[in-house]
Amino acid sequence: MIEVEGVTKSFTLQNQGGAVLPVLAGAALSVAPGECVALTGASGSGKSTLMRMIYGNYLAPSGVIRVGGVDVSRAEPRAILQLRRETLGYVSQFLRVVPRVPALDVVAEPCLTVGMERAAAEARARALLTRLCIPERLWGLSPLTFSGGEQQRVNIARGFAHPYPALLLDEPTASLDEANRETVLRLVEEAKARGVAIIGIFHDRAVRTRLADREVDVSGFAPPGFEGAA
Repeated sequence: MIEVEGVTKSFTLQNQGGAVLPVLAGAALSVAPGECVALTGASGSGKSTLMRMIYGNYLAPSGVIRVGGVDVSRAEPRAILQLRRETLGYVSQFLRVVPRVPALDVVAEPCLTVGMERAAAEARARALLTRLCIPERLWGLSPLTFSGGEQQRVNIARGFAHPYPALLLDEPTASLDEANRETVLRLVEEAKARGVAIIGIFHDRAVRTRLADREVDVSGFAPPGFEGAA
């Protein structure tokens, strides 16, 4: 479902005279339906960089990134947007939404985008918000006014609202209490059971042990002499 072959990445530091910082060289991994692969490696080794490249936020100057048959490294922007709507979900560490949009609409939006009837999309959003312990009195408010933990849970609900065939998870359990952490772990396990291909960054070893079928150490893709930065 997800294939990465021979991918490289470097950054040009414009504030340092255009110096080029290589980050990844020859990155390769594959994720089958129903499998969870954890990206590991020291801070700055390129885990988040690789995940953003798979999502299409960063361009891959060489190599191939395929998600559901779409070559993300070469696809047109329109194809990338369609991939994100229908196939590839991404739960980042931070909630990024339009101000003043109610939490219920934030969570329902991925379902509405793919053509689900509003009543069904809102029912799905309500179920997830309830499961993630977001009080109903907050559903009509912008999640930007919520606490950090509440925002994270809204972000998770949004990421799991549409049944994406592939998911990218960047520290989905960070800073959650034990009860909500368990809820998120079960959501991930349910996604695996229905055949979702998952790539995750999980700094908590216990979470990795429970969820990941394999680990890929991104440090192994470091260019010669690279000591970590991105």
